[in-house]
Amino acid sequence: MDWTVRSAETADIEVIVELRAVVMRPDLERLGRFDPHRVRQRFRDAFRAEHTSVIESGGAFAGCVALRPAADGLWLEHFFLDPRLQGRGLGSAVLGSLLERADAEGATVRLNVLQGSAARRLYERHGFAVETEDPIDVFMVRAARVASRSCSFSN
Repeated sequence: MDWTVRSAETADIEVIVELRAVVMRPDLERLGRFDPHRVRQRFRDAFRAEHTSVIESGGAFAGCVALRPAADGLWLEHFFLDPRLQGRGLGSAVLGSLLERADAEGATVRLNVLQGSAARRLYERHGFAVETEDPIDVFMVRAARVASRSCSFSN
């Protein structure tokens, strides 16, 4: 599957907000936590264009992902793919590319995923392990595979 990544812009917020609501709804409903307003507003409040990338496939919007710098490495956040494109290798390809960049920096990558989410299997296949968990979230970590020179992480 062909794909590209570009830097997100403020104009991308609403299409990402709607994708987030669609993608997260089944897991949030299963956990008894779905609120149609809250699922959208949480992304609007957390959106930082400088750390977010838009994923395109076949020239069309396919999803998004964010890598946010933190004191303890990088946080992988807001990784959402159009459900019609899930299960076709796109998520694995995008994640693999991001992890190669993190490895080149020697950066540990952390994330959280909802309990019971199918996305957890993707993260485990890419070397993430459970660090902690609570009734709602599973916090995972992946140490850098190759320590290398330090450079700035950009989209």
